Amino acid sequence: MTVTTVMKLRKFNFWSGGKHFADNLTFSELDDLEMYIKELYPDGLTATDLNDLFWFEDDYLCQLLNLDIDEVYNR
Repeated sequence: MTVTTVMKLRKFNFWSGGKHFADNLTFSELDDLEMYIKELYPDGLTATDLNDLFWFEDDYLCQLLNLDIDEVYNR
C-alpha cells in the first residue's frame, strides 16, 4: 500500500543526521529548499529519501542556498 502526504518541509519529522541538519536551518531556508526539492523531484520523495537527502547531501543543499555548511552547523 502507498500513502502519499503533502506537507510543508518545515513540518516534516526528520530523524538522525537529517534532523541535525534541518534543525540548523531557518524556516525561510527550509521554504527555499522546499521550492528546489519540488523542482528536482516533481514526483516527490519517500520519507526515507527526503531524510537521506538532508542527512547525506547537506553540502549540496547548502550550495543551493548559497550557505557555508560550517556556518550552518555552527549557528
